[in-house]
Amino acid sequence: MTVEDQDPIALTRRWLERAVIGLNLCPFAKAVHAKGLIRFVLSEATTPEVLLEELVAELASLRDADPQTTDTTLLIHPQVLNDFIDYNDFLDAADAAIEALDLGGVLQVASFHPDYQFAGTAPDDIGNYSNRSPFPTLHLLREASVSRAADTLPDADGIVDRNLATLEKLGHHAWRELLSKDG
Repeated sequence: MTVEDQDPIALTRRWLERAVIGLNLCPFAKAVHAKGLIRFVLSEATTPEVLLEELVAELASLRDADPQTTDTTLLIHPQVLNDFIDYNDFLDAADAAIEALDLGGVLQVASFHPDYQFAGTAPDDIGNYSNRSPFPTLHLLREASVSRAADTLPDADGIVDRNLATLEKLGHHAWRELLSKDG
């Protein structure tokens, strides 16, 4: 097994490049990735409380960073919130942290998890894979960047439907192959 096979940042980068960008699941990701504006942070947290402290620090860091240097942050936390229900419940604390820092309307947190499941879907529903990452990940985004990117896309409202069609065409087997080392 290579170091890359064990490195959460390398595996997350592979997922970003092959799935998110490669399948165009997020049409905004390619540009920020190509410009090197994504900050990858590996959390050592083993409890939700420590993760929340790290999240607050990363929100403040993104708030204070020059958008021409860091536009978005992926906070990867492989040692905590591996249960999707616990992870999903934690998102309320993430939203509360944004409000406590007075960053509502400035920053937001998007959610990705290996077992992501949208409400009303079966666990193996292929549509869930649009938000399935190799490790639990909190994606910190600038609201202004999201708005600018959405304004450049003629049919931003159609992203979810296009993603579902892409994933249905791809299927489970091809998804696994896409993210494999040799995929």
